[in-house]
Amino acid sequence: MGLQRSEEELAGKSRKAQLVQVSKNYRSVIRACMEDMHQAAVSSRDPALQGQYSTQVSILSAMELIWNLCEILFVEAATAGPLLLRLLDWVRLHVCDVDSMVREVLSSESPSKHKLFWNVVDVFVLQGRMDEARHLLSKEASANPASMNMYKILDDLMKKMPVPSLGNTQTLTELELKWQHWHEECQRYLQDGTFASNPHMESICKILLGDEDAILEKKELMTTWYHFLVTRLLYSHPTVKPMELRFYAQSSMDLFLGGESSPEPLDLILMAAFEFEMHQVIKECSIVLSNWWFVAHLTDLLDHCKLLQSHNLYFGSNMREFLLLEYASGLFSHHSLWQLGVDYFDHCPQFGRVYLELHIERVPLSTEQKALKVLRICEQRQMHEQVRSICKIMAMKALRNNRLGSALSWSIRAKDAAFATLISDRFLKDYCEKGCFSDLDLIDNLGPSMLLSDRLTFLGKYREFHRLYGEKRFAEAARLLLTLMTAHIAPCSFWMTLLTDALPLLEQKEVIFSAEQTYELMRCLEDLTAGNPDKQKFQDDDVETTKVEMLRLALARNLARVIVKEGTVEGS
Repeated sequence: MGLQRSEEELAGKSRKAQLVQVSKNYRSVIRACMEDMHQAAVSSRDPALQGQYSTQVSILSAMELIWNLCEILFVEAATAGPLLLRLLDWVRLHVCDVDSMVREVLSSESPSKHKLFWNVVDVFVLQGRMDEARHLLSKEASANPASMNMYKILDDLMKKMPVPSLGNTQTLTELELKWQHWHEECQRYLQDGTFASNPHMESICKILLGDEDAILEKKELMTTWYHFLVTRLLYSHPTVKPMELRFYAQSSMDLFLGGESSPEPLDLILMAAFEFEMHQVIKECSIVLSNWWFVAHLTDLLDHCKLLQSHNLYFGSNMREFLLLEYASGLFSHHSLWQLGVDYFDHCPQFGRVYLELHIERVPLSTEQKALKVLRICEQRQMHEQVRSICKIMAMKALRNNRLGSALSWSIRAKDAAFATLISDRFLKDYCEKGCFSDLDLIDNLGPSMLLSDRLTFLGKYREFHRLYGEKRFAEAARLLLTLMTAHIAPCSFWMTLLTDALPLLEQKEVIFSAEQTYELMRCLEDLTAGNPDKQKFQDDDVETTKVEMLRLALARNLARVIVKEGTVEGS
């Protein structure tokens, strides 16, 4: 995400430095994962688990090795001179098999007497760690005064060895001239037989001269062909240019393996990098590695370096987007990592939106919390179809579990009028059966959303009537009740309930309904009894008949009281 947000306006060196820093951040993450896996392997008592963790460590180590080489060759694009220094750092960082041997020798009481002493000196020389090699050799000279003269000459040669500098303090021509003089000096001492009496020092002098046979004799200490390649370059061609690497790499691999073994997949990937075949590196990594994380992120970085611009795939996407889509699709199959997949799709300009729409619909909405997460993602991206779909699914789930409040809030969110009507009917049915409303908070706070459907409007207004009645605001309650019937907001099936609700208001000591309102209520009652299709059944039902009679009586009494009251007021 940091890379996607980074300033593309930065030009030249500052942009390159920024991209190199991003690459280093990626590598530090891979190394942190390696550390965690290593600790897990050490602390685990289960041999199977230990094996699993160790495998992971070796895979992560290979990933970091490849990434680091790509960083040097492609991202940083190191030039002749600094290129060799970077490759030396790369080898020192990744060839760790000898570290335990170095520790063992250095921690012994008398390092120069240790059986592996010369092996450690050779390791330092092969990795270009001259200061450490000279420090060890000084211990040998102290313990063996007879070899003091030889030691001083070898120490002097190692000290004077010209190496490229990272700053622009010297030109390549100057370096090559210095290196040529130094090389001739080494040659002279070797031919004079200066080190003839000490085969170890003679061997080191041959390595300094870049003698391939002498370097190959130390094959066991280098462990890999790419270590051999870098050592060979250090002592025979320190000013190697990037484009010359392919020839040295191929011959180094052939010499090191010597026909005894065939290259491993990792060797082929590194070789493709040395040959500057970026697409081959990505292709081989895609085949060998178990998931898309590595290739997706490396390709994205190379794309930001403007190195893959020319490569479009035949199905309309570029390589960066194709790999990011594949990786993100994989994340969506995970129960919690699917949320990260959204960010990846967001940064795929061509097909990202389409993929996100398809995948987001398949996320199982197991809990309301998860559904809200998915919904928020869709709303932020104006994915209206998906918002409606999620809300409908959640409304149906809530309805099946008889959670009417939740079902209603989801249907309002979906702006689904038909479903809101269905749930409002269920609320009203429940009220008729139980005599009270569930989810009062929700109904009380419907606000403008009650206008979604007529039935929802009625539900909200009917609940308001009950609230006014509870607060003893009888006149307002009466007006609202009458409006619900005369404006035909209330469904006809509910008129009898509304008229029954009017009974307590008609029986109040104080007259509430005016004459005109009472006539309206009478008309509604007659419309209900006359217009009912089950009129016969209505008449046969004793309870309903009783209700009608009681209503007629209450309305008549109320009308009489109103006429008297209104007449008295007018008369006075």
